[in-house]
Amino acid sequence: MADNVTSLFRSTAAHSPSMAALTREGDGSGPVDFCIPCNPYFPTPAMFDEMAARLRDIITYYPSSADTITGELCNLLQLPPQCVAMGNGSTELITWIDHLLVRESLAIPVPTFGRWTDQPMETGKRVDMFPLQESNGFVLDLAQYADFIRKRGTRVAVICNPNNPDGGFLHKQQLVQFMDAMADLDLVVIDESFLEFADAEVEPSVVQEAMLRPNVVVLRSLGKNFGLHGIRFGYLVANPSLAGKVRSMLPKWNLNSFAEHVVFMLKEHGTEYQQSLQQVRRDRLDMAGQLATLPGLTVYPSQGNFLFVRLPVGAEGTVVRDRMLTEHRILVRECGNKVGSSSRFLRLVVRPQVDVRRLVTGLEQVLYGTRRGAAVPELATGTGYSSGTAAVDRLVGATNGAGMPGLAAQAMAGQSMGAGTPMPVAAQAAAPQQMPQQIPQQAPQQIPAPVPQPVPAQFPQQAPQQFPQPMAAPVPAPAPYPAQLPAAAQMPSPAPAPAAMAGPTPPGVPARGGLTAAQVRGTNGLSPAPATGWPQAQSWPNAAGMGQTG
Repeated sequence: MADNVTSLFRSTAAHSPSMAALTREGDGSGPVDFCIPCNPYFPTPAMFDEMAARLRDIITYYPSSADTITGELCNLLQLPPQCVAMGNGSTELITWIDHLLVRESLAIPVPTFGRWTDQPMETGKRVDMFPLQESNGFVLDLAQYADFIRKRGTRVAVICNPNNPDGGFLHKQQLVQFMDAMADLDLVVIDESFLEFADAEVEPSVVQEAMLRPNVVVLRSLGKNFGLHGIRFGYLVANPSLAGKVRSMLPKWNLNSFAEHVVFMLKEHGTEYQQSLQQVRRDRLDMAGQLATLPGLTVYPSQGNFLFVRLPVGAEGTVVRDRMLTEHRILVRECGNKVGSSSRFLRLVVRPQVDVRRLVTGLEQVLYGTRRGAAVPELATGTGYSSGTAAVDRLVGATNGAGMPGLAAQAMAGQSMGAGTPMPVAAQAAAPQQMPQQIPQQAPQQIPAPVPQPVPAQFPQQAPQQFPQPMAAPVPAPAPYPAQLPAAAQMPSPAPAPAAMAGPTPPGVPARGGLTAAQVRGTNGLSPAPATGWPQAQSWPNAAGMGQTG
């Protein structure tokens, strides 16, 4: 496989190779998957056995109509069918949202799921990318985002909650306030594809609020939650007019027989499903603790079923990815081809403890040799291909009009953004004050095994659980650890930054030809709004959408 790793990742552009492709290139068995964000505990082995026994019938005959399958799902979720449209994966629904509901422009915080930037651009829309700041832990400040949308004149706003790849979370009340503040836009999309894994709030979804508003769509995933990416099914919730507009364009048999079979199985397996979500949440806390022991590795707070980590100084993400795959048979998601990120970052899917121990051992050997110490510099021997630089340059240049389209070309020519090269002026203005270097030690939390509970009335629903704090790194490192952020549920708005400050990303970090988050921050041509509350709040509707605040 080693000879083909480079070509495999180059040919997939903004995504990772499929497990089928990796299996074909290997010995017939796939690697341990820390890349694809899938629930590892659902379906249960008994459910897989049942599907295997029915395999001949499932793949031989036509499925029922999409309306029949959607009706069964709505019975489980206690949602009115006229407010729901089911698609062949969330990507199909994103495509139809773009074609039907996005007229001219769309705003999206970056880094995020790539289809929210790529899909509208493919149909000629303007994509206004709002950079999440690395030095603030990629936290989305809704007040600054709203001000950005107003200044750009954007007509559609998208928020992913939790966000992919960093797992950042916004509370329901914040989102409702944002939706009402953006009531004059053509559309507001809240992508809740990973919300089932969150435990920071008892009822975090805004689906009920979306059905009452004229311009709000909520996107939900089923493949991720149910551990069945290959089936390709998801759904959106909106008022009957919006949902019906999308539903009317979908083929009658756009859902396959596997999707139908799983949806009709769920009513018998609600308890197992809830237990699987609880186990993923426990594993997330344990995995964060184990990763935080690696010197120089930063683990960001997450409410998804994945963790966003920053590699130690000197570690090249593409090299780490390729060596983990070829030497340890572990697949990780390197994020250098995500707009707003760099090759310094990995997204690691939450998996059982036995797999996490294998991951940590592999990272120790790749990053530090056979011991924990200073990270081994890999830039001089890294792969000779770009981590999506051409795509980043195209996207940034085409969407943020006051950008710097030559920046990526300079990087391709070997000009780094190191200490000897000043950051762009806009990036200097946007860089918040650096955080303290010392962080307290915190032991992993022990949570008892789950006890089966009756299926809740509104299925599926999350049980309340305390939002885990980021784990501290107790092992001494040759340099101070990057500071960990408090849990997203307790994060205050970031303080205004000094006018000039060096970027948080050390020299030499980007992949060859790549962009750091600090560089992308310098391309939108706008200074961030002061984090002092909602811009012009007195003229916005109140949380109930009635009248104005005063």
